[in-house]
Amino acid sequence: MTPEQHNISVGQEVNSKICQRVPRVFRRNPSKNEDCYSPLVVSIGPYHHKDDPNHELAEMQTVKNEMLEQYASKSGKSREVLYSNVAKLTTSARRCYDEGSTKDLDDSAFTEMMLLDGCFILQFIFCFLRDPQNLKLNNRILAYFVKRDLFLLENQLPYEVLTSLMSLGFDGEEGKKLMEDFMDGVRGLPIGKNRHMENRKGLNCRFWSWPPEPKMKNPPRQIPQPIHLLDFFHNRFMGERGRVNLSQNIDGQWCSYRSVMELKSVGIHFRPSKTDMYTDLRYKSTVRGGTVSLPRIVIDDCTKSLLLNLLAHEACPGSAEGFWVTSYVWFLDSLIDHSEDVKELRKRGILFNFLGSDQEVADLFNDISRFVVFNPNAYSDVKSSIEKHCKNVTKKWVAEWLHDHFSSPWTFLAFVGAVVALVLSSIQTYTALYQGNH
Repeated sequence: MTPEQHNISVGQEVNSKICQRVPRVFRRNPSKNEDCYSPLVVSIGPYHHKDDPNHELAEMQTVKNEMLEQYASKSGKSREVLYSNVAKLTTSARRCYDEGSTKDLDDSAFTEMMLLDGCFILQFIFCFLRDPQNLKLNNRILAYFVKRDLFLLENQLPYEVLTSLMSLGFDGEEGKKLMEDFMDGVRGLPIGKNRHMENRKGLNCRFWSWPPEPKMKNPPRQIPQPIHLLDFFHNRFMGERGRVNLSQNIDGQWCSYRSVMELKSVGIHFRPSKTDMYTDLRYKSTVRGGTVSLPRIVIDDCTKSLLLNLLAHEACPGSAEGFWVTSYVWFLDSLIDHSEDVKELRKRGILFNFLGSDQEVADLFNDISRFVVFNPNAYSDVKSSIEKHCKNVTKKWVAEWLHDHFSSPWTFLAFVGAVVALVLSSIQTYTALYQGNH
């Protein structure tokens, strides 16, 4: 989809359903991922508007009204002015959803829903990043799961509604900057001297620091106009489309998949990429063999839901282009077979495990990628280079020799000892022969 197709101007008829439902195949296979597509604490938009009327989702309606009053007060605009602004988009916004999903809502009720949900999203993000003491939630865990729910495919508002409300509540580029900081915080990657820190398991330390700080900075670039929050996240970490290799393998060779530890044994090592964009996978030939650069990733309780919804978003007709996140997840799954593979990526500062055991992370990727369709030409240069390296007998022999003799201090010392013993033996033999001849 081009940037022009993403833009939805006021009153413009929308031809495609930009706020789409999760494709059925994602809900069926495997069934244990079903909960990853449904909101836990807050519903946004019409798809889950009436779900669970007597429990958590219904309780958040009171919070939404409080957030609306907060946003109106901060913006200096009355509720009526905010409502009037959203009402201009009612017709086009209604067309963004599947037919029948809004039939029980007349224009007034639909506009009220857009207003409540839009102001809730903006005020939540503002308080989450800038003003946490005014976050109208009972505890931090609830805020953590609200953040999770805002990135579900079926829990989206047309971004034009958010833009309209942002124009009343923020000055200039302030609203856009707030959104970018929120996306970076959701990605949750460490910066500075902690970039290559050893991972700690169990407690999600990023969550318990309050207020959360944006964790990474990306180089400024022009990204397509988002169609909703999930699409904003997707676009922000895609990198420059023109620099991404979409070509087929030059020599047309078939590329097999090997795990991290298998590749390490033949001289291919791993390091974090420079930009952390999902498209930034590179291969570089080195003296020791080869190095694959991978975007860093944080794995926690919400990672599976986020990745599955990004994959579902890419699978929807007319949505995100390229299947890049899908191909990235598939590539990671090809590298991760067992806990040892996860451990190696952790040691290299590529994967940060806040989920639990390394085996749980391996199982997560095996579950996610089981029924997805990836772009076979994505990262073809990287896969082709890996395959060529693995087929090079000389490089494999050198890598295996280095691995056997230099993989640990003990093997290195044993090798040095053997060399010293050989040298001393040669000197002794030479001395004996020299003296005998003399």
